Amino acid sequence: MEPDVESLPRGGFRCRLCHVTAANQPSLQDHLQGKKHQRLESLRAKRQDQELRSVFVSGFHKGTSASELSEYFQAFGDVASVVMDKDKGVYAIVELQDQEVMEKVLAQPEHCLGGQRLRVKPREKKEFKYMPPKKQGSAHREQLSPEKLVQALCQADDVDSQMSQLVQLFELSESERRLRHLLVTLFQEVFSEFFPGCAILPFGSSVNGFDIHGCDLDLFLDLEKTKTFQASAKGPQGAQAEEEAGPGPDSDSEDSILSDIDLTTATVPEVLELVAAVLRKCVPGVHSVQAVPSARRPVVKFCHKDSGLLGDISINNRLALCNTRFLQLCTEADERVRPLVYALRYWAKQQALAGNPFGGGPLLNNYALTLLVLFFLQTRSPPVLPTLAQLRELTGDGDQAIVDGWDCSFPQDTSRLEPSTNTESLCSLLAEFFRVFGDHDFAGCVISLKEGRALPLPSFLLSEVGAKLKLGPFNVQDPFELSHNVAANVNEKIALRFQHCCRDGAKYCRSLQYQRKSSKGKAWGLVRLFQPGVPEAGELGPDGLLITIPFTLMALSPGSRQQLCQARDFRRCWFDKVCAAVTFVLKDVLKCSCTGPAGEPLGQEPTEQGGGEQPIVGSKHPRSDEGGSLAVSPAKKKPRAEGPAPEEEESVSWSCAVWHRVWMGRRRIRRQLRHLGSPQPDAEQEAGSLEVEEKVSEAIIQQEGDSMGSEPLLRFTACAQVGSGQEDTRTLLCFTPGPQQGLLFQDFYHFLQGFLPRMVERYVGRAARGRQ
Repeated sequence: MEPDVESLPRGGFRCRLCHVTAANQPSLQDHLQGKKHQRLESLRAKRQDQELRSVFVSGFHKGTSASELSEYFQAFGDVASVVMDKDKGVYAIVELQDQEVMEKVLAQPEHCLGGQRLRVKPREKKEFKYMPPKKQGSAHREQLSPEKLVQALCQADDVDSQMSQLVQLFELSESERRLRHLLVTLFQEVFSEFFPGCAILPFGSSVNGFDIHGCDLDLFLDLEKTKTFQASAKGPQGAQAEEEAGPGPDSDSEDSILSDIDLTTATVPEVLELVAAVLRKCVPGVHSVQAVPSARRPVVKFCHKDSGLLGDISINNRLALCNTRFLQLCTEADERVRPLVYALRYWAKQQALAGNPFGGGPLLNNYALTLLVLFFLQTRSPPVLPTLAQLRELTGDGDQAIVDGWDCSFPQDTSRLEPSTNTESLCSLLAEFFRVFGDHDFAGCVISLKEGRALPLPSFLLSEVGAKLKLGPFNVQDPFELSHNVAANVNEKIALRFQHCCRDGAKYCRSLQYQRKSSKGKAWGLVRLFQPGVPEAGELGPDGLLITIPFTLMALSPGSRQQLCQARDFRRCWFDKVCAAVTFVLKDVLKCSCTGPAGEPLGQEPTEQGGGEQPIVGSKHPRSDEGGSLAVSPAKKKPRAEGPAPEEEESVSWSCAVWHRVWMGRRRIRRQLRHLGSPQPDAEQEAGSLEVEEKVSEAIIQQEGDSMGSEPLLRFTACAQVGSGQEDTRTLLCFTPGPQQGLLFQDFYHFLQGFLPRMVERYVGRAARGRQ
């Protein structure tokens, strides 16, 4: 056996040198005697010989030329070549004529060039690895540079033209589309040989209308007809005929894949391995084949060698075909859909909010962001796009489809759709998108493209689908697989940044820099909008700095969730819980002195470890309500702007003073307490818990000195109010610093932004557990 050849577990051989797989011994011998293997063997021998007579040189002055090094080492013998470090020019590889010359060089105890002592040692020996030359394929066209993009957009006449230009710059070229079509045709021909009746169907970015240069090629391998063919071939008559005829000449060959596995009973990993085997052995120009059975939708990944195009094949993703066709229908229904999606995708990518990063992550994926745009267009007045429920009313007999138990029926062409009467420009729609979602309660509702509205959590959680859908800080329901939240991976940080960036975008879109082309050649329109930047941490509300505390469902136990959702006044119950938590965090955790509007101190501490909720500032007559909430007597009231029966919306105020820098050095103190504590702390004493944070504040106060001065470090007012919309579950905390607080209050406020929502969630969860 050749040292470069390894045997494969299921038969066949693999050449480690050339990265080539051979199906049998004759094929292997043909490869070993072929030009490619012989050439690489010769190249490897040449490289190894060069390593044996080369030295590594460093320590010379920067800017030293290869000719100067060559001239120096020629004193020991002939020099074959000198290869300089091109990037930094701090080292070189000097190849000598033979090993004898190299030994003379290494025998010299010191080397000096230009007054600089050289460091000379034998060249490091590395394993030879074949790197195939990269070919300039059409799939990996040269990426559009930011400079060229800015130049192209600035030459447009208005924002609408900029958005249309963006589509032309990013969409697939004709050559790229032709390559993908040829690959799909090739795959269809090959797989039909092994899986009779199968179909290779593209879906995703390549065909859904939102393609960009270099996007992956997503394929679905439909094996339903193949299963029927296999079942009929293995029926009683087929088995009897096969037994009478005896084993055929090809019955044991590797090509007869279907004889080795029953597709109706095979597991997903087994079928994926079959698909991977066909790709490796029989599809020319494909390499880096890898089966990934652990993915949510198991796939086989591959790469097309000549073009560098990446792709994957799935075997149980029929819903993706429906999603793709639905997106296609939306792009065909209105010509404004594509430019708006392209602009928002690029904006979100520049702000590090969305994309499809390798290995997942907390960012919005492109599909979720696209659905968010379509939902926005459904909710315009008049709507730009119909809801999925409206589309189903237009469905004909031939359009009915049930996939994996979900209703995926909708018209397959746009001829049945009424044209939209909405006449808003792209410029206006983009600005409205930012305005709408800059103040949207993502955590307190579920965005539904089926209904074309945001479903409030209380009623949604009580439904059959609501019990299965994974909720989080960002909830976007798949149009067809209703139990799937396509934004479930998004964390609170990204959800909050998304809203901040939308508010910044809405503010910019109100300026003339967005609406009018610059006559002085400055950046304008989309160019300024696409500039990456982190939004300001502090937002200025009507009366001060604002912190938004969302409805955190996961903080509650299942029983508490059910009880809360069944409450008559869901928003009031949740608001009471948040206010109780804010009171506890400010007074007991951060040791602030807090009083109500009339100067009375806050209520007593919780009486039990479980965290009984305490009265809120201004609460004169505590009342018992569903969900165990406590009363809140409003400090001020204002009527609702909308609603059939006007109700009074409450707000609660705290007047607080901070006497110690309890926001400074908390991580260090927390680490010290952990080292001083028991090696296995109780669950309630885990890092970041309310109890630990109380001890951290106490330790900081002890270090600064327990005595209070005549005046506090900071004075501020905090005002809590329910979100403005009728279905808004958020609590808005507005902080107004006292006069001449300066940068000190900014430091404290930035600390509260991350600390307060987290502690509120822990308090609500602890209180819920204490009542069980």
